[in-house]
Amino acid sequence: MFVLTIDQKGSRRGRDRVDELVDGTLRPWRAGTRADGLVLGFERTVGDEVQAVLDDAGLAVRVALDVLREGGWSVGIGAGPVDHPLPTSTRAGSGPAFVLARAAVEAAKVRTRSVPVAVRGADDGAGRDAEAVLVLVAATVERRSAAGEQAVAAVAGAGPDARQEDAAARLGISQQAVSQRLRTALWAEEQAARSAAVRLLTLAQGTAHATV
Repeated sequence: MFVLTIDQKGSRRGRDRVDELVDGTLRPWRAGTRADGLVLGFERTVGDEVQAVLDDAGLAVRVALDVLREGGWSVGIGAGPVDHPLPTSTRAGSGPAFVLARAAVEAAKVRTRSVPVAVRGADDGAGRDAEAVLVLVAATVERRSAAGEQAVAAVAGAGPDARQEDAAARLGISQQAVSQRLRTALWAEEQAARSAAVRLLTLAQGTAHATV
């Protein structure tokens, strides 16, 4: 299992953005919704913090990167077992993954970090390797130009069978221009790194989940 704990940065100096995050970026996975990979949906747990329980590493990676892209949040991922039976509310959950998520989000808050994300797992080595890949992906996305981000969004928005011609038509530019923007944005490299992060995060759950 994966517990994601997300904490607002500098909330004491500004307005509380938790409800905005839950109703916006996290809306598809908030408490009370049903979605593949979601065990207990995102809800405010304490203060300016939200938490959820997932059973899909791919979803954990996606959510973490979406939140980091928005900015202003520290993200901690705990990978490991949780106590059963699970409660109906994330706030009432317990177990090693919850403890690991707490340690992860505290590590993510360290000011010297270039990207505020950390992973702690039952398999500590795999967890820290997953963290390193997530940091690399998030840093790559953060440094994209507006043109590169538009090209990536156009391809992603066209669905899994998207062609660069489709993205070009949506943007009103040539296919060659789309291809150049994607290369500059390191889009193919991002996709490969995301896959690596998913595999490492799965392994971080421990020996019971080692086969992926």
